[in-house]
This record gives sequence, structure tokens and C-alpha cells, in this order.
Amino acid sequence: MNGLKKILGVVWILLAPSAVIFMFMQAIEKTHAAKEGIARTNTALQWGIILFIFIPICTGLAIFGYYALQDEYRKLPKSSKDL
Repeated sequence: MNGLKKILGVVWILLAPSAVIFMFMQAIEKTHAAKEGIARTNTALQWGIILFIFIPICTGLAIFGYYALQDEYRKLPKSSKDL
């Protein structure tokens, strides 16, 4: 099980920047595909909001993967008294 956690940690660390890069590429493509004027502005605004929300999520995913890779989840407390 610990080996699986480490493998998934690597997967999450690699997935996080890949997802951010993919979303930036999609944002640029969709913004350029929109018609000039208000449609392009609305598309850029939507993608700005999407990126604003998902970049911290991807950062958290990378941090979660880092901790999984460092085996930090082996030492989880059994109850709140162990904190």
C-alpha cells in the first residue's frame, strides 16, 4: 500500500503542472477562437476565472503528491488525542 501511495504521489506531482499547462493552452486557444469584441472579452474573463480557481487546486495536488512521496501519511493520528 505504501508503494502505491508513493507511485500516486509521483503521478499527482506530474499531473498538477500538466493540468495547468493544458488549461493555459486551452485558454489561449479558446480566447483566440472567439469573435472580436465582447465575445472575446467574455471568453477571456471566463478562462481567467477558471485559471484563478484551478491553479491553487493544482498546487494543492502537487503538495499532496509531495507529502505522499515523502511518506508523511504513514504517521496519521488514530484519534484527536494523538494530535
